[in-house]
Amino acid sequence: MVIRFWIATLQISELFVSSLVHLLYGLYIFSTAVAGDLSQTLNEYLFKPNAKIGVVKDEDPKGSTSVDDLPPIVLVHGIFGFGKGRLGGLSYFAGAEKKDERVLVPDLGSLTSIYDRARELFYYLKGGQVDYGEEHSKACGHSQFGRIYEQGHYPQWDEDHPIHFVGHSAGAQVVRVMQQMLADKAFKGHDNTSENWVLSITSLSGAFNGTTRTYLDGMQPEDGWTMKPICLLQLCRLGVIVYDWLDIPLLKAYYNFGFDHFNMSWKKIGIQGLVDCLLGKTGPFASGDWILPDLTIQGSSRLNSHLHTFPNTYYFSYATKRTRKIMGITVPSSVLQVHPLLFIRVLQMSQWRHPPDASPPYKGYRDEDWWDNDGALNTLSMTHPRLPVEHPSQLVVKDSDCLPLQPGIWYYRIVEGDHILFIINRERAGVQFDLIYDSIFERCRKHVFRKTPPTLPNHAHQ
Repeated sequence: MVIRFWIATLQISELFVSSLVHLLYGLYIFSTAVAGDLSQTLNEYLFKPNAKIGVVKDEDPKGSTSVDDLPPIVLVHGIFGFGKGRLGGLSYFAGAEKKDERVLVPDLGSLTSIYDRARELFYYLKGGQVDYGEEHSKACGHSQFGRIYEQGHYPQWDEDHPIHFVGHSAGAQVVRVMQQMLADKAFKGHDNTSENWVLSITSLSGAFNGTTRTYLDGMQPEDGWTMKPICLLQLCRLGVIVYDWLDIPLLKAYYNFGFDHFNMSWKKIGIQGLVDCLLGKTGPFASGDWILPDLTIQGSSRLNSHLHTFPNTYYFSYATKRTRKIMGITVPSSVLQVHPLLFIRVLQMSQWRHPPDASPPYKGYRDEDWWDNDGALNTLSMTHPRLPVEHPSQLVVKDSDCLPLQPGIWYYRIVEGDHILFIINRERAGVQFDLIYDSIFERCRKHVFRKTPPTLPNHAHQ
């Protein structure tokens, strides 16, 4: 009894410390983002007296094409992310959207499933009311219809007006699922869609093949679908349910997990509905229609089994890594270079072993293949789609290695950095932030096209 007591005490203590670490990590992201945005705004205001905030100077129209003629570059956020207008106007992509004249940053569900987010992304761009599909909605227990976009952000979107997409983390997989939906003509009332509506996909630490982190956070490694009874994700589940049930307009406008179509507000389900959600009888966590099951190795394999790499689309991937091998042992690459609140997860993931009594997530699975990681995703998972079938790919060391570019191939590069290198805090990434985003936008504008490349506005060449 004494031993069991101490084991239970240790488990509770570990859960508390883990929760505290994640809370501090969230506060870190919030505080650095606030500080960064405020300092940038003050610098622009104080040290550029001739420029007025919020006013863009007209460019010389001579010899240039309208910015509206350029295909948009759409930045798609990852898990717990947010789009333009949330969190008081903070930038999830740390201001990278200001590097080009035609960038869109949609606000999608931060914890909703890859499927639901892909549907939302389509209607954000094309316009209309989000339709999650009748069959899917009934199976998952939520409303078929969601948010209404009276005016799409790119209503002319079609095969002759394709789009560039850049996805961070789970955002990259969202774009792949949406492209497959376009190929399958899965949007009712839009019978002319095709995979060629997507000109390029660039992945930043993309979650293509799942992550062992999901098991550390509480997903069952046996099936990759259900949660452990006591874990960090259970605390997250309870918090999200209460947050959505309270349905405080000011808070929901500030940040939204994206579960409005599940109708968990107290106005609609009352006290009994809240109890049912908390007990796991109803809601997204009961049906599995949320993002974590899609991020397990098993869940990603299920998704990938229906997804293609298409011959007319250009694919690029930046896979991050904060580990190295010392005498054959994988360890964090540096105590100083890994953010302290990610260091624990980098270490845990570098030592991960799949339970010996559980079936491996796929045939040929080896623990050591998954040890390199960035604190959230395994490096192996980020390079290109591998499971259940490996897609065409090519490792890139320098940009010239992939020129001239060929569609239908995943060009990937390994970058030294953790999972938040590309987002939130621009100062922390330093010069590397600008080098990577400048490279992405330049490639989209100058090297990736199907027909004659458009003439860029004069300022794009400066």
